[in-house]
Amino acid sequence: MSGEPELCRGNDPDRLLAQVIAEAKSLGIPVSAAIAPQVRINARARTRFGRCVCRSGRFFIELSARLLDAPEQSCRQTLAHEVLHTCPGCQNHQARWKSYAARMNTAFGYRIGRTGVSQELGIEEDRPVRYRLVCEQCGAELTRMRKSPLIAHPERYRCRCGGRLRPAPV
Repeated sequence: MSGEPELCRGNDPDRLLAQVIAEAKSLGIPVSAAIAPQVRINARARTRFGRCVCRSGRFFIELSARLLDAPEQSCRQTLAHEVLHTCPGCQNHQARWKSYAARMNTAFGYRIGRTGVSQELGIEEDRPVRYRLVCEQCGAELTRMRKSPLIAHPERYRCRCGGRLRPAPV
């Protein structure tokens, strides 16, 4: 063993999904029984790492192909994020979803948040960066390729740590 983290590509995402579902259930988190057991891989997804879609009462979990070259823990964390969306009242990122995410983070060492950051997940950024914000408190960097409300009005938003965001040169 080289000490390098095991990559998701070397593992079966369907098996990882089953493990994540079992982890959530072990904490008493009410995940849906209607989750399709096959993870869909999306080779076109560039701005998201995962997605949970409900069709005809069934939930389908999708991962970006970019995650297949990330450490297994990043795949599991993204799958856990999406699995939590199958819980009643958790189709958004509000209080109930956040409480379940916090329980998973504490129990399994995940860092589930509303969004994932390429660097935190071990994925190289392959999008052109046109905008960059930096947290004045913790120094975290946020990059965007499109002008969004966050970029246009950073004063309306805060970093995860609560710090103010300021534009920075790209």
